Amino acid sequence: MNAVLVTGATGGIGQALCAAFRDAGYRVLATDSDARPCACDAFLPLDLARLADDVAAGGGFAAAVRAALDGAPLGVLVNNAAVQTLGGVAETAPAAFSHSLAVNVTAPYALSHLLYDELVAARGVVLNIGSVHAELTKPGFTAYSVSKAALAGLTRALALDFAPHGVRVNEIRPGATATPMLLAGFADDPAGYAAVAATQPLGRLGEPREIAAMAVFLASAQAGFVTGAALKVDGGIAARLHDPR
Repeated sequence: MNAVLVTGATGGIGQALCAAFRDAGYRVLATDSDARPCACDAFLPLDLARLADDVAAGGGFAAAVRAALDGAPLGVLVNNAAVQTLGGVAETAPAAFSHSLAVNVTAPYALSHLLYDELVAARGVVLNIGSVHAELTKPGFTAYSVSKAALAGLTRALALDFAPHGVRVNEIRPGATATPMLLAGFADDPAGYAAVAATQPLGRLGEPREIAAMAVFLASAQAGFVTGAALKVDGGIAARLHDPR
């Protein structure tokens, strides 16, 4: 039995990832700053922002992961956790911008570094959950879009670094996804939700389980020749040209 480590495990996509990998037969290790229940075999709380500059925190977390593996190979690392800092350059303080990069970019790098030996030994897979904002964005998403663009670059660089060891690294780019958090934001605005859904080429938002299904596929032998790729699970929004007519 292989093991998977999922960050951001208690959010909507995180919970779907944990459930899908457990259904696929993995030992599921989950981490988040919020210890809400999720479908996992071991929960390891962690403030991902600390990995950027706290050597002791990183070493301690890596040791906790090794213990929680309980002899299973670390077949998959899913870097799903993210913060969505909203605001343009005038509203976003440099500290908030740096925090976004710490969680969304530095933490995935740090975990890949800290768990390098385990991933190489298992000839494992690293999956980074990105966003359509890596290449298509809108005003007010400065820090978030920059961090997701950086994560895309990190994915390609890690893919080349890990390739000689048989470790594959890919990115999944979700579009608008009907997570509990998103749905709660539209609880009093059904017309607003309908309008967002109508802008999607497929006429609806994505489901967390659809992101999770892609992750399980990319971790499988069926995707054995896929590395350094960005797979869009966005209902076609990245293919759509918006203009006045």
